[in-house]
Amino acid sequence: MNASLEKINGYSIVNVLDERIDAHNSAGLKEMFLRLIEQGEAKIVVQLDKVRFIDSSGLGALLSGHKNLTSKKSGRFILAGCKQQVLSMFELTRLNRIFEIYADLTEALENEK
Repeated sequence: MNASLEKINGYSIVNVLDERIDAHNSAGLKEMFLRLIEQGEAKIVVQLDKVRFIDSSGLGALLSGHKNLTSKKSGRFILAGCKQQVLSMFELTRLNRIFEIYADLTEALENEK
């Protein structure tokens, strides 16, 4: 998985740099989330503005990160910057009801819950 990590206002920002999240790289993303959670991170934003395609294994990696963070830490797992084709997958699978999804990183960081 090609991704970078930065901290902004107490949030760990995972910038996914690949155009696809699929069976070839989703395990790496899932590992990154688990590592962050084990290190004590309670607020994760996944920046998806470069992602053009996501398959079921990619959705599974995001769902795993969400479940692990919210169940163990009562934390926040946020998605930001989804392109329309990626957002459509969340809507089709109704995962848009599970995830906090924002148009961009700025909006995600401004909406403190």
